[in-house]
Amino acid sequence: MNKPIFTGAGVALVTPMKPDGSVNYEKLDELLEFQIANKTDAIIAVGTTGEASTLSHEEHIEVIRHTVKTVNKRVPVIAGTGSNSTETAIYLSREAEKAGADALLLVTPYYNKATQRGLEEHFVNTAEAVKIPVILYNVPSRTGCNILPATVKAINKRAANVVAIKEASGNISQVAELASIMDKDFAIYSGNDDQIVPILSLGGLGVISVLSNVAPKETHDIVATYLAGDVKKSCELQLKAFDLIKSLFCEVNPIPVKAALNLMGMNAGPVRLPLTEMEASNKERLKKSLENYGIEVLCNEVIKFNDLSKD
Repeated sequence: MNKPIFTGAGVALVTPMKPDGSVNYEKLDELLEFQIANKTDAIIAVGTTGEASTLSHEEHIEVIRHTVKTVNKRVPVIAGTGSNSTETAIYLSREAEKAGADALLLVTPYYNKATQRGLEEHFVNTAEAVKIPVILYNVPSRTGCNILPATVKAINKRAANVVAIKEASGNISQVAELASIMDKDFAIYSGNDDQIVPILSLGGLGVISVLSNVAPKETHDIVATYLAGDVKKSCELQLKAFDLIKSLFCEVNPIPVKAALNLMGMNAGPVRLPLTEMEASNKERLKKSLENYGIEVLCNEVIKFNDLSKD
């Protein structure tokens, strides 16, 4: 049986920005150290939460390179290298492998989408271009494209380094079907923070988490407690986080989680356009959710992105 890339809670890390919109590498180092000190089991760099869609290719690769160097093998670094262009996905994946990433996270093609046969060819061609492990990422709500269980099995059969999936379809029946047809060493990770325990109950190994940005130890504990056999306690921890999870997704991710980090005084900076700062009412809701969860709010300042039209 192959060893999984990680077991537990991997953080889908934000990419911190300076007020001018450039990547804040000093702050990135601080966030990485905060995560590792609080038991995060893996770092996912430049995924959806890391605003990969608005980073240039050069920035994308540099964030991966910088993350790998700072983490220095203390936990696995998984690089988001998916694209709606197979050629671009192959390019980014090869560069991430050169940069020292331990594994890749490949989202389904978005906008142009694909048939199930197209998805199979896209993922197999990308996975075969590298030697490191690959995690598929299924998030139909964002991409308009759903990987069916039979397609996942076909991809895994053709490309042996496709060893896991981040399942964010929200469809527990689909996850159950997937678990029933895949080999035991194929890892399933929850892609939804409100479904960690349900997916663990189907044999999942953990979560790739937005919540972990603000509560890394607590998210780690949801998984670790379950896997240690205390299902009741794990469920209690999952439900305790429910209101905060809802607030972290009351606007498009990563708008709320960056706002949450800023409220915590961690200065993750602004989001890049076309994302915008949180509406005042939602920000107040988020603040209350943080406080109710036991996270101290230290800063009320809104950090805005400079107006690009003035450049």
